[in-house]
Amino acid sequence: MTDSARTLVSLASRVLADQGQEDLIWGHASLRDEWGCWIKSAEWGLGEVTPERVHLVDGTGAVLSGEGVRHSEYPIHTEILAARPDVGAVVHTHPPHAVALAATGQPLLPVSHAATMFVPPAIPRFTGTADLILTPELGRQVAEALGDAPALFLVNHGIVTVGPDLETATVRAVVLERACHQQLLTHSFGGWPSSSDAAEAEAKRGHIYHDRAVHAVWDHLVRGLG
Repeated sequence: MTDSARTLVSLASRVLADQGQEDLIWGHASLRDEWGCWIKSAEWGLGEVTPERVHLVDGTGAVLSGEGVRHSEYPIHTEILAARPDVGAVVHTHPPHAVALAATGQPLLPVSHAATMFVPPAIPRFTGTADLILTPELGRQVAEALGDAPALFLVNHGIVTVGPDLETATVRAVVLERACHQQLLTHSFGGWPSSSDAAEAEAKRGHIYHDRAVHAVWDHLVRGLG
């Protein structure tokens, strides 16, 4: 498990960077382990993550295996994993269009195919703080705000996406940023855009974002790394 977990976290990190979600040295993806989660070490950009730069962190923040400085926001990952037994992986990044849309106070709407991966219902919003999530208590508040949703806006901060596996959580982060970009692009031409109604949006989700398609998207993103 150790080598495969490190390889998968490093690969997801590089996919996120390739898709425009690298924010200097910030942002991270994690994979559940019986002892905690595998997550990249701090002080590296997502695009720089190799298997050797991934370590195992437990619920107290102790590094159990691997090298490097632990990310201070590890509680986002450990507390969501503790609260959601259905979740196998967590992504937290700072994609610019998702941050911008959340800051407007407008909900994500099913303007495009991309948004129907998430809505309806509305993507929940965490507004307890826009600062870093540095403590288990704040991590639990984030997990509570996420509830059983696949994604969460950390308003004025970033996003969280989750999935049964890291491939799904990563694709969700990529698609969420695309959905927010499309909505803001449409708005830039004047007025808030039209969107699918709830029934149509839910139907599109089933047609477009079934499990096989999501994993095919993952494979496409990996091929794009060259």
